[in-house]
Amino acid sequence: MKLPQLWKAKKSEITLRPLQTAPKQSHPFGQLDRYVPLSRGEFALYDAIREAVPIVDAAIGKITALTGGFRVECDHPALQRELDDFLEKVPVGSSLYGIDAFVAQHLEQLLMYGTSVGEILPTASGATIGALHNVPLQHLAIERDEHSGKAVICAAGSGEPTPLPYQELLVMSALNPKPGQVCGNSLLKGLPFVTGVLLKIYHTIGVNFERVGNLRFAVTYKPTKEAAERGVAKERAMQIADEWQKAMRTTPDGKVSDFVAVGDVDIQVIGADNQILDSQVPVRQMLEQIVAKTGIPPFMLGLSWSATERMSSQQADMLTSELWAYRRQLTPVIQKIGNLWLRMQGAGGGCRVVWDEISLQDEVEVANAAYTRARTRLLEQQLEREA
Repeated sequence: MKLPQLWKAKKSEITLRPLQTAPKQSHPFGQLDRYVPLSRGEFALYDAIREAVPIVDAAIGKITALTGGFRVECDHPALQRELDDFLEKVPVGSSLYGIDAFVAQHLEQLLMYGTSVGEILPTASGATIGALHNVPLQHLAIERDEHSGKAVICAAGSGEPTPLPYQELLVMSALNPKPGQVCGNSLLKGLPFVTGVLLKIYHTIGVNFERVGNLRFAVTYKPTKEAAERGVAKERAMQIADEWQKAMRTTPDGKVSDFVAVGDVDIQVIGADNQILDSQVPVRQMLEQIVAKTGIPPFMLGLSWSATERMSSQQADMLTSELWAYRRQLTPVIQKIGNLWLRMQGAGGGCRVVWDEISLQDEVEVANAAYTRARTRLLEQQLEREA
C-alpha cells in the first residue's frame, strides 16, 4: 500500500501554531506582586564566565563541533527521502534551518546551563511539523510531577507555575541531574571560584602594565649651599618644570626634544625598581582546572604547554567517550522529532539516529589499528581451528 504523501502536499503551508513557550506580557512591574523564583540565578553567572574567559567559550564550541553529524533512518524507504528533506530544511528559530542547527543550539544550552528545552511547532492544520524552536530557560519553570516523577514544563510569568498544555510537543534534556532533581548541572559548575581568581590576575596584569608602560618621571632639583643659588631656587625649579613639560609634550607627536638644566638635577622613572610578579604559574594552575573540567585536550584550546604535545590514543579514547555521552543525551530528542513527523504522515513505526564515526586520530593510526584488529581476529580463528 502506498503511503500518503502529505509532506509534499503541505509544503506550501507557512502558518504555524503560536509558541506556547512565549513569555507572557504584562506591565513593567507586574511580576513584583506575583513573583516566584522560576529560574536559577547562576544562568547569568555562567554567561559572564563564558564571556570573560575565552577558553570556556572555545571549549563549548569545540564540544559542539566534535559531537559530529548524524542521519535519521526510518522503517519506510518510501518516506526516507522526504524525511531527509524535512530534516534538512525545517526552520529553526528566526533565521536558521535544519535539524543540525537545532541540535547544536540544544547541546550548547545543555552544556551552559545543564538543562535544555526545545519546542516542536506543528503547522496550523496539524498536518506536519512547521518549525523547531529552542526555548530560553528564563521563559520556563520546570517542576516534578508528584505521581509520575517526570519533569513538567510550566510557563513563566504567573504566580503559580502553569503546566504548558502540549507537553508532547516539548523536548527536554538534563545533564547529569542529581537524584530527585529534574534539572541538570552545567558543565561550568565549580568554575566560578577558579575563573574569579583568574580574572583578578588578568586585571592586575593590565593595571601593572598600564602603570609601567605609561612612564612617570620624578625630576628632583637640588640647589647648592650658596646663598645666591638658594635665593633663586624657586624660580629655577619652576623653569625646570616648564621645560620638562615642553619636552614631554612634543614626544607623542614624534618630535625629539632635549632637556637642558643647570645645577644638580636628578631624573628617575617612578616604579622602575619594582618587579612585576610572574603570573605564568598561577595562570596555568587556573587554566588547568578549567581544561580538566571541560575535558578538551589543552592544545585544542590553543594552549602550547609542551612543544611536542599531541593527542595520544588515551586522550582520544577519553574524549570520544565524553562525546558519546553527549550523543546519548541528544538521541532521544532527535528520535522524538522524527517519530512525530512520521506519525503526522500517517506512517507507523519509528526512526533511529545513526551517528557519524568520531575520528580524532590520524588516518594512518586508524588504518594501523584496523589492520591490527583484523590480524588478531585471523589469529584467533586459526587457533580455534587448530584446537
